[in-house]
Amino acid sequence: MNLEILQSYGADLENLMILRTSPLAVKMLKTEVDIPEGAVRPKKDRGYHLAQCQAFSMSRRMGESIAMLKEDNWCWGSLFAYGLIDPKIADNYPALTSDMKHIPLTEHGKYVGVVSAPLKTANFVPDIVMIYSNVGQLRHMLHVMSFTDEKPIHSIMYPVASCAMSVVPALSGESYVTLPDPGEYGRALVGEDEIIYSLPTDKVELLVSQIKSFEERKMGYRHYAFLEINADFPRPQFYKDLYRECGLDADDIPTWPVR
Repeated sequence: MNLEILQSYGADLENLMILRTSPLAVKMLKTEVDIPEGAVRPKKDRGYHLAQCQAFSMSRRMGESIAMLKEDNWCWGSLFAYGLIDPKIADNYPALTSDMKHIPLTEHGKYVGVVSAPLKTANFVPDIVMIYSNVGQLRHMLHVMSFTDEKPIHSIMYPVASCAMSVVPALSGESYVTLPDPGEYGRALVGEDEIIYSLPTDKVELLVSQIKSFEERKMGYRHYAFLEINADFPRPQFYKDLYRECGLDADDIPTWPVR
């Protein structure tokens, strides 16, 4: 996929959806040779460790390209989820027993790490794109995709290891919605109103084209407004036809505020 086009999609998403932070380009690294030029290695380059959610936060908020390998990590979730350490090790730690039953894992040893950067400036083609949004923005993105052949999203709402939930399912071609976990809230500056929408890179073009189509018809996210609760509001013609067929009131009548 053309990198310049992907970068333009990142800018489009940020602008059309009025996102507070940049959509993320995320790529799994099979060898250190795959680390993009200019990507920061926290431990090697700066002498500190990060949790994966902190690296994502720095990419989407500060515009940095950050490569996280095993030695850069300061939290267990991504180490297991991305296959950087053997999942069998978790059997030795009772505190992990419950969580390890629920979080998705990649094959152990398949990757050496992951790199993230803002989609609009990334110098690599990502495997997935992650969008941090509020619930209203998420609803609009899922709404525009519902007018395509995309299937409904089935996500596990599990409040631990959002670094796993937001990445691993999308690597298998499955769009996903993730709750930021307590660590992400406490250490990575995620807002209480934020939620994560992850999708494979090959679905980004469809998402952007649908958002633009709705925008052109004055049905985009920025066109929604809070109004009074009006009874008997105007409806599309198929609503009226359906109601008429069912013997219900169908024709438009004056709209009255609910009191």
